[in-house]
Parts: sequence; structure tokens; C-alpha cells
Amino acid sequence: MTEERILKQENKGFYITTPIYYVNDVPHIGHAYTTVAADVLARYKRLCGEKVLFATGTDEHGKKIQRSAQQQGRTPRALADEVVRRFQDAWKLLDISYDDFIRTTEDRHAAVVHEMWNRMKAAGDIYEGVYEGWYCVPDESYWTEKELVNGACPVCGRDVEKVQEQGYFFKLSRYQQRLLEHIETHPDFILPASRRNEILSFVREGLKDLSITRAGFDWGIKVPDNPKLVIYVWLDALLNYLTVAGFSRDGERFKQFWPPSLHIVGKDIIKFHAVYWPAFLMSAGIPLPEHIVAHGWWTLGDVKMSKSLGNVVSPESLVSTYGTDATRYFLMREVPFGLDGNFSDTAVQTRINSDLANDLGNLLSRATGMVVRFAGGVLPAPDTADQFDTALQQQSAELSGAYDAAMNTIEFHAALTAVWEFIRGANRYVDQTKPWQDAKAGNTQRLNTRLYHTIEATRIAAIYLIPFMPGTARTILAAVSQETKGLGLKQLAAWGGSAPGVSIAQAQPLFEKKTDALKAGANAGSSAAEPRQPAGRKKGTDGQGPAQSAAKPAQPPMMTPIISIDQFKTVELKVGTILSAQKVEGSSKLIKLEVDIGEKRTIVAGIGKSYAPEDLPGKRIVVVANLQPAELFGIQSQGMLLAAGDPEHLGLLTVDRDAANGTRIK
Repeated sequence: MTEERILKQENKGFYITTPIYYVNDVPHIGHAYTTVAADVLARYKRLCGEKVLFATGTDEHGKKIQRSAQQQGRTPRALADEVVRRFQDAWKLLDISYDDFIRTTEDRHAAVVHEMWNRMKAAGDIYEGVYEGWYCVPDESYWTEKELVNGACPVCGRDVEKVQEQGYFFKLSRYQQRLLEHIETHPDFILPASRRNEILSFVREGLKDLSITRAGFDWGIKVPDNPKLVIYVWLDALLNYLTVAGFSRDGERFKQFWPPSLHIVGKDIIKFHAVYWPAFLMSAGIPLPEHIVAHGWWTLGDVKMSKSLGNVVSPESLVSTYGTDATRYFLMREVPFGLDGNFSDTAVQTRINSDLANDLGNLLSRATGMVVRFAGGVLPAPDTADQFDTALQQQSAELSGAYDAAMNTIEFHAALTAVWEFIRGANRYVDQTKPWQDAKAGNTQRLNTRLYHTIEATRIAAIYLIPFMPGTARTILAAVSQETKGLGLKQLAAWGGSAPGVSIAQAQPLFEKKTDALKAGANAGSSAAEPRQPAGRKKGTDGQGPAQSAAKPAQPPMMTPIISIDQFKTVELKVGTILSAQKVEGSSKLIKLEVDIGEKRTIVAGIGKSYAPEDLPGKRIVVVANLQPAELFGIQSQGMLLAAGDPEHLGLLTVDRDAANGTRIK
């Protein structure tokens, strides 16, 4: 995805959307992931001085909603109103800065749907016919006999209904060639490439005309001139993007923000956004979105989260346990955007303890504490820079380019990795320069320079964290007396922005280290909630829990306790390459290693009696990546190598096939 196409469009506002979320569900980590990602980009664009329209909302019509409401003895509107509040409350908890929250039950949206219906009909793309086939009510999707999997919906696996009804069709087949040409000539229209290839394959197989009305219920937008039918919920829902942009209602807003810069969606709804939606727009003569980006799923124990399985993680439980910004950080840092990610409380805690408490929190504490201790709480002016100072300044300059490049290609984990390399570099700067020694020696000019550089590095790190962790960034900037009003990212992140003479107070700890995971069954949204039992099976007969009549299987005699596969999966093993190695001064066996595991880590390993430092660079090794960091001889070790043998004759576990650094070992 090119920088120019995504985030440097001229003469136009930046319009970014999430899907609108269906009100037959409650907010879960998948919704949160999409929405936080959109919020990060919206905040980044605002920080760059761009006009932004960021929209999210709810999809409230359809047979599924009407059925659910009837089963609960409520009206569909009452059900929708309750769930809408859940989503809006969740987005408040996650500090989501949307500009428009669209509900498909709003009058402004119904007007847009009718306008689009009339345009598509005038184009000759809507005609009457009889639909006969299979319909999945939970997914609100039509399927042919061939597309069913074991007679069930190929997406959710649930039963489908045989449908035969008079209605209206959209000539989707008419747009097959135009759609192919657009995708082929705009390679970044659908991202990532795997999703683009999936859609190309689907379109090349042939597009069939689409049934766009439903009969037999009334919870939806009625067809113009035929109120006995309601408009297909996906046609209704996709048009929300036009409603938000002011289509047929606010010409100036529409001119400024259309076409959308970026739709962010889950990979399970890419077909609707990358096939149906462009075809509807082509029919109405409206420009297509510039980019549609599909991300992966979050899994729990490598199983896709599902309300029916009872293994969903709610935003409320995450925020109540870990806090808003720690949750946002984890979601954006843990998994490359576009890939599936496996959730575990251990992974969240590791990120908090290592990255947030140790790295970021430690830097802020050291920076402010030293100014208070050695300069009376007043930031001194720097003197002439030496090699350590210029190296830190250079790292700051390099961060600017790396950060922008990552943000412009929607690689959030890479942007945060670059920020954390800088944060760790700032901590190393303090370790190397030892300002306390200058204070003891009375070397005031050199001390002042060290204090200024440490505060300045802390300030710059906070600037880059504004899109990801807005609350934490505000706290840090307040601690170092930094104002951000009226300034863009380039100005704010330029070296030298800290003003000598400002007051600095000792900062309180940013994050508490976490030691306990969410308790199993603590609440309905807990990631550790026990999956529901399959129908007809008693607890205790399938390894899920004790049963009075079930005999316990014999345990083989062994010293090490048996662990479950879920316990094993909490250990994150990754492929890495040793970049450099040096003996740890004062130790006979410890070697300090710099290892690339998709990000650079410092690891202290007790292998000095088996390996010389010069023999190690280039070795492809296996690293325990989510081990609690430990300090050895004053060096923070951020992982552990795997090796076999006695201490005098250790052999490192190595990888004998090509695998990228950071590849997880399963």
C-alpha cells in the first residue's frame, strides 16, 4: 500500500470507516480491534493536520433482529436501542474518537437508501423475479446449493432456510467485468494481497444476480412503491457510508470526503464490501472507495471466538482488568494487521510488564526523577552534545521516517516497534551516560545535557504514542510540561521541543505490573470463560471437568507435572537470529545477545562456557518470547534461548529451514 494512495491525498478530507456492527451481538474483541485500528489512523491523520471524518455505527434491521426481539417479548427497536448503548459505552471505555455514529434506523439513512434504490432502478439494474434458494438468517446471506457445506452455511456452520419468494434482483452479473478491471488496475483497492486474490477468484468464477428484498417480516426499510417488501439488509447496511458522507443531503460534506479513503473490515465480510458494494456504486454512478482493508480474526486457543461457543472476550472485561491504553496497545502491537491473532491473558500481561511498565514507565520515572533530584525540578538547558547525545538525536530522526512509513502502510505493530526501539534506546542512553556520576563529580554542564536529552526523548516518544495511547500520552506530556495545541506531528516530534526552564515533577508509575490472569468465569465477557459443552455431552466425560461417575485416568509416573495443550500454547516460541554477542563483564558464563525476533531484543544467556561470542552472530535460534523480563548483572534480559545439555556442553536449538524472524513455533 503506497504512502501517496493512503495517507497523502491532496485536496480532500480523510474519510475512514469501520463496518457498522449488527445489534444481535454485543461488543467483543473483534469489534474493538477494528474500531481501535480505525481510531488510531483517524488520530494520526488529525495529528498530521488533515480534516478527518471517522464513522462507526450499528446495523439494526433484518429478520434475525425481529426474531430475537420476538423471542424476548420485546420490540426490535427496544432491542436495538439497548445494544446500541452497549457499543457506545464500549467505545467510550476505549477512548474512540469517532465523528459520526450512524444507526440504520435513522430517517437520514432511509432517505439515502430510497435514493440509491431509485438510481439503481433508473440504471436498469433492478428487476422483479422469484428467488429460490438457501438463506442463512444469522448471517443474513444467500447461498446456492453448491456453496453449502454439509448442508449448512459455509460461514457460520448453522442451518439455512429454503426460501422461495417474489421480489427484486440486482444485476450483479452486469458488473463482473468492470469490477475485475478495477481490481486488476488498482492493486491496492483490496488489501492485503491474500484477500485481493480471494476476491479476484470469486469474481472470475462468475457473479450471479443478487436478491435484494425480503418478504414475510417488516423490520427494515421498505421498498419504494412496494411496502410489502423490505430491502435486503446488506444493501441497506452498506449504504451507511453514503449517509455519513452527506450523500443527497450535504453537498459540501460529500465533496470534501467522498470517496472514502479507507474501509476497515473483518475478513469474513470482505465479499460484501469488495464485490456487492462497488457494484452498487457503479450502478449509481458514484466513485468507488479508495481502499478496503480486511484484518484477521482473534482466536482463543487457536479457536475463532464465537458467542455460541462462549469464548468471546469483551472490551469491558479487558479495560476493567488492564486499563484503556494497555488494551489499545496490546491490540495494535501484538499482531501484524491483516493476520489472525491468538489472545491470551499471559500475552497481555507480558506486554504490560515488559513494554509498558518496564520500558515506557521506567523511562518516564527516570527522566522526571533525575530532573527533580539533580536540578530542583526545573529542566536545564543542554550544553554541547557528545557522541552519546548525537546518537540519541539520530535515533529520533530515524524514528520519524520509520513511524510514518509504517502508519502509511497500516502496519501498526511496526510503528509501535519503532517507537519502542527508541524508548529502549533512551533507557540505554541513561545506562551508558550515568548522569548520577556527573552529578557526583560536579560536572554540571554535562549533567544538564543528559537531563535535557532524557526528558526530550521521553517527550518525543509520547508524541508518537498519541494515536495509540492518547490518555498515556497526555499524562507523559503533562509530566514534562509539553503543550501540543496548534502543532502538527512534524513540529511536535522535532528534536528540541522541550523548553528549558519548565517545571518537572516526579511522575507516578504509568502502569502496574500484572501477575494474575483474568479468573475463569469471572464474568460473561472473560476470555477465560469456559466454553459451553456440546449438546448431549456430560461434563466430566470430555476432559472439561470432573464427573462423579468418571474414573480418573492413570497418570504416568514422572517428576514433571503434565500440562494441557492450552497451557503449552501460552509459551510463545519464536524464530530469531543473533545479531551480536559480547561477554558480560564480571561473569564467567553470561553473554549479552542482540536478537532479531521480528523486533530487536536484548537477551542475557548463560552459554559462555559452551560458545565464544564471536561464534554466535548469524545463528538461527529458538527464543521464548513472552518470558517475564529479568535483570542480570544490571542488564535487562527480554527472553530466553532454548538449549540442551549440561552447563559445560550446551547446544543451542537452531532452525534448519527458512523461516522469517518472529515466526511463531507451534
